[in-house]
Amino acid sequence: MQLPVQSQSTIYAEGWEDRAGPADLVEIARAAERAGFDYVATCDHVAIPHRLASAMSTVWYDPVATLGFLAGVTERVRLLSHVAVVGLRHPLISAKQYATVDHLSSGRLILGVGAGHVKEEFEVLGADFERRGAVLDECIDALRAALGPQEFPEHHGKLYDFEGLGQRPRPAQEKVPLWVGGSSPAAVRRAALKGDGWLPQGDPRDRLPAQIAKLKRLREEAGVEEPITVGAITEPLYVGKPAWDVGRRTLTGSPERLAESLRAYRAMGVDQIQVRFRSRARSELIDQIAAFGADVAPDL
Repeated sequence: MQLPVQSQSTIYAEGWEDRAGPADLVEIARAAERAGFDYVATCDHVAIPHRLASAMSTVWYDPVATLGFLAGVTERVRLLSHVAVVGLRHPLISAKQYATVDHLSSGRLILGVGAGHVKEEFEVLGADFERRGAVLDECIDALRAALGPQEFPEHHGKLYDFEGLGQRPRPAQEKVPLWVGGSSPAAVRRAALKGDGWLPQGDPRDRLPAQIAKLKRLREEAGVEEPITVGAITEPLYVGKPAWDVGRRTLTGSPERLAESLRAYRAMGVDQIQVRFRSRARSELIDQIAAFGADVAPDL
């Protein structure tokens, strides 16, 4: 699940999140772990300009700090950056940060990456917004090297060039899973050719089968034999009958109805279903997580 509180875009944030803090994140992450969730996820934005603040808000926790914090209060659940805008930083900086998270969490990191979309962030940090796709492509290659087993990684590219510089601690995992986010043609191609997983962004259900077919075709044509994890962001949902107006687009009903609806993703070739709950308070969210884990998930 994508964690609440840590990002508060008005598109999906609930009113109670503005008053929440670290203790709420801990309780929610632990509830997800108890309920058997595979991962909890955080977002990435450095700074939001005035023109976007009313819609996006300026509440965006740093993903490395947040995942590191949650690593210390959980034991099993995996930790996903969904997604890290790695083009804003030198790959060796990102590698140092995320290798440390993986080391401290005993190998629970999933590194989700994306191109980004806020021009002002790139400009103030001296990053190339117009060529951010090409930058991300090379960042992925550089991160593959820097997060690999070698203490002194080596990469020679057009934008980044390094060798003879050691970084420890190394990741606990032999290979950190690298998932690529985005649903544009370039993002799907990037995921197919460079990713261990794909995280769609905003694809409605009826568009997913064609996107997944394209992803697998591109991978096959490139001769990439390793399997790829396909994720999906569902509609917001509420287990049971809510006592408040959760909005027309929220999936509601009995556990059996929800499971039946979500199983349709599996039939499309989706491996991971990312759940987002509607709730009026943290306590209600905890109840929703528990109910989903106990009553819906076993039927998926």
